[in-house]
Amino acid sequence: MAERRAPGRGGSGKQLSVREQPAEVPSTIVSDEWGRVARAFEGFGLSGEQLRAIARAPGSDDEPWDVMLQMLAIDEHQALAMLAKRTGLRFDAEPKLEDSASRYYELVPGDLSRSHHVAGVASDELGVVVATAQPMQSAIFSLLEDILQQPVRVVLAPRAAVQNLINRGYEQRGDLVTEIIDEMPLDERAIETAAGSIGQSTDLLQLARQTPVIRLVNMILFEALRRRASDIHVHPQESRLVIRFRIDGILHDVFTPPLTLAPAISSRMKVMTELDIANRHSPQDGHTSVRVGQRKVDIRMSCIPTVYGERLVLRLLDQTQTQLSLDDIGMTKHMQSALMDVIDRPTGMVLVTGPTGSGKTTTLYAALGRIDRATRNVMTIEDPVEYHLGGISQMQVNPKRGVTFATGLRSLLRQDPDVILVGEIRDKETAQLAVQASLTGHFVLATLHTNDAPGAIPRLIDIGIEPYLITSSLLGVLAQRLLRRTCVACTGKGTINDHQRCERCFGTGYRGRLAVYEFMMIDDTMRRLTESRADGVSLREAALDAGFKPMRDDAMQKVAAGVTDQSEVYRVLH
Repeated sequence: MAERRAPGRGGSGKQLSVREQPAEVPSTIVSDEWGRVARAFEGFGLSGEQLRAIARAPGSDDEPWDVMLQMLAIDEHQALAMLAKRTGLRFDAEPKLEDSASRYYELVPGDLSRSHHVAGVASDELGVVVATAQPMQSAIFSLLEDILQQPVRVVLAPRAAVQNLINRGYEQRGDLVTEIIDEMPLDERAIETAAGSIGQSTDLLQLARQTPVIRLVNMILFEALRRRASDIHVHPQESRLVIRFRIDGILHDVFTPPLTLAPAISSRMKVMTELDIANRHSPQDGHTSVRVGQRKVDIRMSCIPTVYGERLVLRLLDQTQTQLSLDDIGMTKHMQSALMDVIDRPTGMVLVTGPTGSGKTTTLYAALGRIDRATRNVMTIEDPVEYHLGGISQMQVNPKRGVTFATGLRSLLRQDPDVILVGEIRDKETAQLAVQASLTGHFVLATLHTNDAPGAIPRLIDIGIEPYLITSSLLGVLAQRLLRRTCVACTGKGTINDHQRCERCFGTGYRGRLAVYEFMMIDDTMRRLTESRADGVSLREAALDAGFKPMRDDAMQKVAAGVTDQSEVYRVLH
């Protein structure tokens, strides 16, 4: 990396841009100069041959600093401190974000900062101070100078500290939350700080923008993600405010902040999800996305008024934590074989049934992942789109714009689909369209709310589908529930090492969930019973005679395998 003076106002100040620093490490290395380059890294104990190996290692063109640390097993803090001593650059283990850095976050795209680990710290008449965890990227510093139209002065900082600056800087730039600050857990002191800060303000927007309130809500979100919560409940009661997390399907009381914090938390969450903060008397629904490091989390919020204040429920979907493998979610090889044999057929319909939150959509997407998407046109209509799978086209239901399951499905049929996934059959029109699609050369996957697999047929008749249409289209019904997995760290006890709480499962004895299934194939006997409008009991007896295995059988096999226990089976299937 040849020395080059930064354009503009580099001037005569003692603080220099990175290209003006002494003993700069070249980025283009001539093969006979390895020894000279090694001397530039005095203190690292590097030989010319080691540098040659680093330069040839995968990833060295993009992140040579990381490759060097990995190959030499050098601690990041120690290495940055040595580099600072050698080059004269400043090393700051915990750089503080200054207000003057706002211009950096207005002009520099967030993706650029995150991908190259650079963050604005401050700005003055000499230029912009930038913290970085990747010092060997001169082209990026040149690009920043071009964007900012000012010289860049580099401060070396650890990766975590730089990421924290990025989170803070881009969050403070606007009103909406796009980053979660994950530097500390939620504790009583943080709650007290927020409670003491809100004062007597009646301006809801001002209240939502106060730093302690923003920080408190961010920490609640981070703690929920740390504990793998699927939902956050903010529940105002007569004399207290309760914040509850749903973890592995069970609600847990986690925090009880002062009731005076309820308006502040409600207002902040409404600002996040772009809802009307002045409307406190009617239900509202909103959504947003937040980022924790490299993890993107979708949030959908529901707000309803109660006699003690607004009750909020936030559904969290961590896109990086979704399991889309039939093995991972607990389906046996035998059942996978039977299910995929049906799904590979060119026409027909398969239903997945169960209550809300029983993992139906996850199972459907796991099955879609096994379909040959290169030769089959796969399309979905959902509310909401929870997973993103390559090679398929997904449509979001939007009733406000006239996109319902029925209208959307009607449009999908004009897109020459081979496989259609219908997020949920809720009404007669959607059910009729799904059945007609399965009869006209398409394969349809859909979900339905019933208690067991045999109950799907009476439910379709109840919705308004003629029995002869069901017998012609329906190939099979898969019913499912979710059981909590026994924690492998504490073997379900909740404690380890002399009764200390197991931190992996937070003392519950369970971590994660798996599904239990029953799969009913539609044979000629079932079709004759359907034609005669038989009830669910008769259909179940006929299915059992044909070899149908109830869900409890699958659950007890998993108990025998030690992945769950009898109490979970009783809780879910009793």
